[in-house]
Amino acid sequence: MSSRVEGEEMIVQVGALELLVRRADERAPAAARRFVGEWFWDRGFEDVHTAQLIVSELVTNALLHGEPPIVVRVVRDEADGLPVIQVEDCGDGEPCVQEESDTAIGGRGLLLVAALAEEWGTDPLTGGGKVTWAKCVL
Repeated sequence: MSSRVEGEEMIVQVGALELLVRRADERAPAAARRFVGEWFWDRGFEDVHTAQLIVSELVTNALLHGEPPIVVRVVRDEADGLPVIQVEDCGDGEPCVQEESDTAIGGRGLLLVAALAEEWGTDPLTGGGKVTWAKCVL
C-alpha cells in the first residue's frame, strides 16, 4: 500500500486500486473530477467528460447530504469491464431522484446521473454510511 498527500486530499493505492480520500469541502467535486479524469485517461477511455460529470454530481450529493470523509474510487465491473465510479460517505441518508421541477434551483444531479450512467445505485455499509455508484457507458 502506498499513499501520497496532495494538499488536503490523500490518494491511497492498494495494489491496482486507487482511492481519493477527501475531507468534505467545496473543493471536493473538483478533486474528484481530476482523479476520475486521470483514471480514465490512464486506461485509454475517451469519454472522460461524462465520467467527470457523474462523479461531480455524486460527490456534490455526498458533500451536501452525507457525512465526511468522502472516498472516491473507480473499479471495473468484472462481468462487462465497464468502469464503475463509487463515492462513499459516512451519512445514513439514501440518495433519491427528485421529481422534475421547472422552478427548483437544485435537485437535478441524480437525474443527470440516471440519464448518463448505464445504471446506478446506493449500497449501505456495514458500519454505517453508504456507497453511491454509477456504471459508466463507453
